[in-house]
Amino acid sequence: MKSIWVAGEVLIDLIPGSAGVTPVVGGGPANTAVALAQLGFDTHFIDGMSTDAYGVKAKVALESKGVQLDFVKLSDKPTCTATLVLDSSGSATYEFLIDGSATFDFDLNWLPDPHKYNPSLLHVGTLATVIEPGASQLYEWAREVSDVAPVIYDPNVRPSVMSDRNEYHAEVEKWASIATCVKVSEDDISWLYPGETQTSVAEKWLHMGVALVVITLGSEGLVGITSYGQVKVPALKAIVVDTVGAGDTVGGIIAEAIVEHGILTLHGELLRATLLRAAKAASITCSRAGAQPPTRKELEA
Repeated sequence: MKSIWVAGEVLIDLIPGSAGVTPVVGGGPANTAVALAQLGFDTHFIDGMSTDAYGVKAKVALESKGVQLDFVKLSDKPTCTATLVLDSSGSATYEFLIDGSATFDFDLNWLPDPHKYNPSLLHVGTLATVIEPGASQLYEWAREVSDVAPVIYDPNVRPSVMSDRNEYHAEVEKWASIATCVKVSEDDISWLYPGETQTSVAEKWLHMGVALVVITLGSEGLVGITSYGQVKVPALKAIVVDTVGAGDTVGGIIAEAIVEHGILTLHGELLRATLLRAAKAASITCSRAGAQPPTRKELEA
């Protein structure tokens, strides 16, 4: 079975409701790991995880979905939490408690050796790629992984954590320089590159060596951009409960396509089919509360 690595944070989303705050396991990379495990891949999640109650809750949740935690570093540092606020359309924003948490405790001393394990793909992103000092350690490791496997990078920009646009922009450019694919939202691009078009930003990344840029457009669907041109597909209609995990689910489908077909084939009709599959998967996720990506059986029904 092909092994996929997903590196980044698992944290606890604190979701307010009529009965008070409900803790829910979240974090973009963790959601993507679940999406891939639900598709049947041998998925290994890579992060620091706490032995506190929230950490145990995260461990149980990930393992229950089939995510492998053999590369996780356990510690008694606290789990990062994110207080979630939903607007009238169901879109989520977050306030994070990060400092001193186990969640961002990345170090070259414990990250797995890609030459020893030879993964088929690495998906990496979100806050773990910008929270120091772990982010620099994670980058050096990911650069080594890129020598043996394709890398999908999802910046999943959080201005509430890093408000300096120039600093965030520099970090994103650095990570894009080692990526095979960049999966990004239109909101990410508009914040990082004000005044620039999505196409011009994608072409910049392509010139840096990225083979595929996938941009999520919310209710307008998805667009994939390669050196062969652009492919756009519409979103599928769904009764939206919330959008939590929708973009992370798309990342899982893109990873699936790269592993099963190879990055160099993802253009034209195959890219269109991949994006349509991603749109369907995202619509299923949006129809459920929280990040609950579909299984392969659900997706192919």
